[in-house]
Amino acid sequence: MDATELAAHYRAYIACLNRRDLDALGEFVADDVIHNERPLGLSGYGDMLAGNFRDIPDLAFAIELLVCEPPHVAARLRFDCRPAGAFLGLAVDGRRVVFTENVIYAFAGRRIARVWSVIDKAAIEAQLSRE
Repeated sequence: MDATELAAHYRAYIACLNRRDLDALGEFVADDVIHNERPLGLSGYGDMLAGNFRDIPDLAFAIELLVCEPPHVAARLRFDCRPAGAFLGLAVDGRRVVFTENVIYAFAGRRIARVWSVIDKAAIEAQLSRE
């Protein structure tokens, strides 16, 4: 895929997540995907996302910045949500938080093979400390 095709494919992946269509995840994620150096495989990756959806009922992925240089995608994702309980070890308990995730993906063909992800936990901590 060239950069334009890869960007469109990545946007389709984000749309899949926002539909919570985990049955279609295999169209975008490799069977042996690795997330932050942990070999999760497709089923483990799906379980991770299902846990995120359970813990954050209003979770929605918004692309704030997208850079494609095949076979890599770098994105800054924005979240505006209310995690139901603890999130990243923080007692959010249904309060609204806004934060970002910086993530880099390595694609093998049309599927994500590796993911490196960092969530801006400090932004959440700062919001919770103001309450």
